[in-house]
Amino acid sequence: MTPPWWRGAAIYQIYIRSFFDSDGDGHGDLAGVLARLDYIAKLGVDAIWLSPVHPSPNRDWGYDVADYEGVHPDYGSLADLDALVEAAHARGIKVLLDEVLSHTSDEHPWFAASRDGGADGPFADWYVWADPAEDGTAPNNWLSVFGGPAWAYQPARRQHYHHKFLRQQPKLNWRNPAAREAALKVLDFWLARGIDGFRLDVAGTFLHDAALTDNPAVPPAERGRREWGHASEMQRHLFDSNLEENVQMLDLIRRRVDAFEGRFVFGEFSEEEARCGGYLGPEAGLHSGYNFNFLNARRLEPGFVKRHYQMLAGYPDHWTCVSFSNHDVPRTVTRFGRGGADPQVARLMFALLLTLPGNPLIYMGEELGLPDGEVTRAQLRDPVGDLYWPIAKGRDPCRTPMPWSAGASLGFTTGAPWLPAQPSHAPLTVEAQEADPGSVLSFARAALAARKASAALRLGEIAFLDAPDPVLAFERTWQDEKVLCAFNMGEAPARVPFDAAGETLIAAGEGELGPFGVLVRRAEG
Repeated sequence: MTPPWWRGAAIYQIYIRSFFDSDGDGHGDLAGVLARLDYIAKLGVDAIWLSPVHPSPNRDWGYDVADYEGVHPDYGSLADLDALVEAAHARGIKVLLDEVLSHTSDEHPWFAASRDGGADGPFADWYVWADPAEDGTAPNNWLSVFGGPAWAYQPARRQHYHHKFLRQQPKLNWRNPAAREAALKVLDFWLARGIDGFRLDVAGTFLHDAALTDNPAVPPAERGRREWGHASEMQRHLFDSNLEENVQMLDLIRRRVDAFEGRFVFGEFSEEEARCGGYLGPEAGLHSGYNFNFLNARRLEPGFVKRHYQMLAGYPDHWTCVSFSNHDVPRTVTRFGRGGADPQVARLMFALLLTLPGNPLIYMGEELGLPDGEVTRAQLRDPVGDLYWPIAKGRDPCRTPMPWSAGASLGFTTGAPWLPAQPSHAPLTVEAQEADPGSVLSFARAALAARKASAALRLGEIAFLDAPDPVLAFERTWQDEKVLCAFNMGEAPARVPFDAAGETLIAAGEGELGPFGVLVRRAEG
């Protein structure tokens, strides 16, 4: 049986606002993505995932949707999106939209109707409302991911509404059949227009506990760097989200997507993944999903990979996505490298991304080996950065403009970019790397081509091989093909832990396994 197109597909994430600006207003747009589509096709990916395209007041830069059936004016029009989809399909590239269906903007008409129509109005229960405590404080102890109580008082209702993120992102009530159906119809609308599928934002958060039970605390003795660094992580999110019944919502979503032939839906799961459906098989939930185990990792050593796949071995029917970098976390090279640009680590991590089981999610610029940018307080756009500055600078450093060519704005725009173009990225532009056969970009293209030519790398099982630290080694097998993979995560040369005979598919570094070296070979026979 032929696997569906998405199984093993390499997916390229485009944060539209920072990709390429076609009209000089400083904001990337859909016409800019279209203008760079040949670059994406040459890279060799199977699909693109577009950050939210919809109209939004941009409190959370598109993840607060005000109109699910439109396109943000900064990005263009529905016609621009249609043209991009048509052009991508002509190049054999699928187009996935980022959909945020767990909450909306407080400027969405649904919320206005729920707020202003009173407790008995037709939209009254489309959002999660609750009476205040006797002293006017929040109804329970739920904490917002972005800091403080996850409730906001609204005088029009004399009640609080729940928001897991910003107060401008009220939680849609998926327990209400009409609200749930309205959210599902968003998927129908875009699938009917030819969109190939979706990445679902915060896919574990569709349901809340109807009794509004308090979340339990993480005991102080069990709190680590992450818990102390984010106020909301000091409690386990068992009742504001991540309910076991969330699986039923994932099933509904998958059935809506499966009603259209050849479509794909995967989800983001950042909390209590096993509990809320993050590791289901594709017949019991979404087709796929990813969590933050790799995205939160910061130490380059074999253990962070082995531990993740040992955990996934307990869910053999689940088809995972693999993500080292995205619009929410510091870039791969910044987390795992040795400071600034680090092409050796960039090549190693890109090859590792492509050789692990699952769908690799490639964040734009990862193929260039980009490190994080620098953003001052005055340049800050991210509400998370505003909350934790200067201890943490939020998500803007990983969202700075894509560097295309030499010049003040590095080819991103002819105007003033919405976030500053990075002088440190000037040697890493697409233009500079196109001319260098030894560049990270050239390596990324070759590695993607090798992966596409190997069924074992796209579809195969994984088995870890014995190797001394800091070497990570494993084999991928599919039918009669076996591929052996070795990654030296240290600065000293290391021994290849398997018979080195066979066709080399991907290689990086000096010798067979030099510092931060990579060797991927198809076994003979």
